Amino acid sequence: MAAVIVYPAIDLKGGRCVRLVRGEMASATVFNDDPAAQARDFATAGAPWLHVVDLDGAFAGRPKNAAAVEAIVKAAPVKVQLGGGIRDQATVELWLDHGAARVVLGTAAVKNPNLVREACRRWPGRVALGIDARGGMVAVEGWAETSSLMALDLARRFEDAGAAAIVYTDIDRDGALAGVNVAATAALARALKTPVIASGGIASLDDLAALRAHEKDGIAGAIVGRALYDGRVDLKSALALMAA
Repeated sequence: MAAVIVYPAIDLKGGRCVRLVRGEMASATVFNDDPAAQARDFATAGAPWLHVVDLDGAFAGRPKNAAAVEAIVKAAPVKVQLGGGIRDQATVELWLDHGAARVVLGTAAVKNPNLVREACRRWPGRVALGIDARGGMVAVEGWAETSSLMALDLARRFEDAGAAAIVYTDIDRDGALAGVNVAATAALARALKTPVIASGGIASLDDLAALRAHEKDGIAGAIVGRALYDGRVDLKSALALMAA
C-alpha cells in the first residue's frame, strides 16, 4: 500500500502564516511572519507536499497573498497544493503555471461546477475538490456561507470528473485541536472512488494513526496545521508513522 501523505498546512493572512479556529478570521494566531521560511522548515523535515491556503483570497474570491504563495513555491523543493480564492480558469492556469502542483477548488464546486469539470479535464491529476462541511452541510465563500447541500451529495456529483482528490474539512474541528472526525471522513472515503484527504482537528499522532487505519477505505492524506505549530505533533514522527 502507498503511504498516507502528510500535508503540513500553511494558511496565509496578510502575508503571514496563521491558524484559525473553526474558520473564524478574528481567531487568527500568527505563527510565522515568513511563509517561505516556514515552507523550507517543513521541506527540511522531509514533507513531500505542502497544503497552502490563501485565507484572504477565500473571502475575496480572488488571490490576495500571491507574493507569499510565489515565495513558498520558490523556497521549498516540494509539491504545493494550493486553495483559496481560485474561482475561474485563468486563476487555475496562473497558479499551475507558477509552480503549484495542484489547486483546490471549493466554492467553485458549488457555484460553478462546470469550472471544476473543465479544470479536471484540462489539467488531469492537478485539480482537487475542496469540500468543507459544518454539521455535514457544505460551507462556501471562506466558510462564511453554509449551503443546503450534504458533503457526500456534492462529492458524488464529481465522481466522474477526474479530480485528483477530495480535501474534506470538518469546520467544527478545524484549528480546535479536538481530534479529527475519523468516522465521517472514512465514511465519505468508502462511498467514493476519489481519494480523500482528511483535514480539521488533527491534534496528535494518535489521530494520524486512526486515519492511517482507514487507508484501505480511501483515505490518502492528512492535513496537519495547528498541532505542528504548537508542537503537539512532530513532523518527522508524523511522516514516519504514515509511511510505515
